[in-house]
Amino acid sequence: MLLATMAQEAFPLHFLVWNNQYLELESELQETGHDVERIDPRGRTPLELAVCLGHLESTRVLLRHAADPTYCNAQGWTILQEAVSTGDPELVQLVLQYRDFKRATERLAGIPELLSKLRQARDFYVEMKWEFTSWVPLVSKVCPSDVYRVWKSGSCLRVDTTLLGFEHMTWLKGRRSYIFKGGDDGAVVMEVDHEKQVVYTEPLVLSPRDAPSLLAAMQPSQENTAQRLTSPIVSTHLNTRNIAFERNKSGIWGWRSEKSEVVSGYEAKVYSATNVELVTRSRTEHLSDQDKSRCKGKTQCPSLSTGDGEIKSNQCGNYCLCV
Repeated sequence: MLLATMAQEAFPLHFLVWNNQYLELESELQETGHDVERIDPRGRTPLELAVCLGHLESTRVLLRHAADPTYCNAQGWTILQEAVSTGDPELVQLVLQYRDFKRATERLAGIPELLSKLRQARDFYVEMKWEFTSWVPLVSKVCPSDVYRVWKSGSCLRVDTTLLGFEHMTWLKGRRSYIFKGGDDGAVVMEVDHEKQVVYTEPLVLSPRDAPSLLAAMQPSQENTAQRLTSPIVSTHLNTRNIAFERNKSGIWGWRSEKSEVVSGYEAKVYSATNVELVTRSRTEHLSDQDKSRCKGKTQCPSLSTGDGEIKSNQCGNYCLCV
């Protein structure tokens, strides 16, 4: 009883969330002085705690009071991923809607500054080549590589890539161009799928739009929610803690010199970045046995099972950068 009283005094929002007292939580948040992003001794915000416990109404109250739906905890899991792990479709839809709303709001707010920076910067073209390697025999042959090509002209930007992402322990390949075209009254973002010959466009209009209508427009589809609930939760990030840069060299032993390449008529120095790890973790506690069997067949990269529905895969990478 004493511990409960101490917890209530030290972390009133967490205490109300733990007991799912969402009406009292609403009243508490209407008072001033409460930090809705305060972290408890286990590193959880009130929203993360509500989502992990599957308390839908408490989650709804916190999101209405501007709790951050994009928060990522110390283990690298986001609020949305924690929602998916509960297997509750209504909870996933709610968190996904507010997450997309926050992203859209921040994206629109940053457009004027982005256009100004693009107009001030010099036009350029740059190529960034990178690849993953591993000390494990034959693993390097299945690791991905790519060359990013970036063009900048005025307030327009284009990026070409052939590596689309990482999903279900599988590298997604293709030919895509991402184009940002800035104008006086906003911008247009285009994604060009060269293989399917399809162009996806998203206008970014600078004219103000009221928050309720924008939030309503972010309502996710049932298909999107179902797809998340029947797929593993995957977290992938680059560990650059021990990253090191050095000039590439060319030639044979004893007559080696620093390597340079010509890019668009300019002589560029070539550097390598080493000791970069790609860390991938996967959670499957929300999946049925049928979904787990279906997803297991898609695993193509080397992995190490660590139990409790979690898979970890580490790969070291070497990157080549021309500057």
